[in-house]
Amino acid sequence: MPPARLPLSPPLLALLLALASCSRGIQGAVTYSYRGGERQEGRIQYGQTPPAGGADSPLWQNCGVYTAPLYDEYAVHSLERGAVWVTYRPDLPAAGVAELRRLVAGQPLTLLSPYPGLPSRVVITAWNVQLAVDDPADPRLAAFVKRYAGAESAPERVAPCTGGVSETRVN
Repeated sequence: MPPARLPLSPPLLALLLALASCSRGIQGAVTYSYRGGERQEGRIQYGQTPPAGGADSPLWQNCGVYTAPLYDEYAVHSLERGAVWVTYRPDLPAAGVAELRRLVAGQPLTLLSPYPGLPSRVVITAWNVQLAVDDPADPRLAAFVKRYAGAESAPERVAPCTGGVSETRVN
């Protein structure tokens, strides 16, 4: 007799994916090896879109929800302080943006902003790690925030994500 198969409902599947990501990394996440602590004035060229580390501005972006793109240099400094940056394509439907707003609600170490030219509909980034997804309801996003917001891998994780700048780019 063949073994019985349990049906996997979407909520059960989401729970299993979240639990699996906590123990061995988040499926699909790409890691980098930036050291941190390198300050630079002006515009900086980065190797990822959006950047996942590297030199950054002496100023940092205040954590919060933004409706316009952020300056990479400020956001990277916030990543260095332990923030998670959730970016989405500007043409993401309102329902998708609302889903992302729910994801970051009550999370003091997060940034949410549109980002033109993303390789997928949503890219979530922490210091030295990044995940690109097409579904704003992908359960890996919540697992990513839980794992990396304030993570020990952030070089300045004890520094606050407030007291910086709140300005955004025009384009």
